[in-house]
Amino acid sequence: MDEFRVSNPDFIHTVQQSFSKQGLMRYLGATIDVIEPGHVSISMPFSDDVTQQHDYYHAGSLTSIVDSACGYAALTLMPPNTEVLTIEFKVNFVSPAIGARVVAHGRVVKPGSIVTVCQGEVVAIKDGGEKICAIMQATMLSRPMK
Repeated sequence: MDEFRVSNPDFIHTVQQSFSKQGLMRYLGATIDVIEPGHVSISMPFSDDVTQQHDYYHAGSLTSIVDSACGYAALTLMPPNTEVLTIEFKVNFVSPAIGARVVAHGRVVKPGSIVTVCQGEVVAIKDGGEKICAIMQATMLSRPMK
C-alpha cells in the first residue's frame, strides 16, 4: 500500500459525513466499505433501479460509484475544511456488470494540493468471485469549503 501524508486527522469522519449528504448514493443503495489514506471502496447492491435494458448494472450507476470512490480517496488526503470536485474522468467498461453487488475501489495515484489524480475500478461480485467490469482515471480539484 502506498504511504500518503494525511493532513486531516479526522479524515474518516469527514468522508463519512460528506457521503451521508449524497442523495444519489442513498438512491443507489451505495455504502462505504473502506476508508483509508488514499483509498476508498464503495459497494452497491443489485436492484432493478440500477440496471439497463439487458439487466446489467447501468453504466451510469457504475460511473457514479467509482467517481465517488475516487473523489473520496482524494478527500482522505486533503486538509480540514476542504472539498473535492471531479474535473475530469474517463471510464472504460471492460465487461458487463452482472452480480449480487458491485464494488468500486478509488485510489490516489498522484496527490496534490490543488489537483489529485486517481484511478478506480469496479468489480462485480457473483457467486463469491470478482470480475472487473470498469476502469476509471479521474482528476479531482480541491478547494476550500464554502
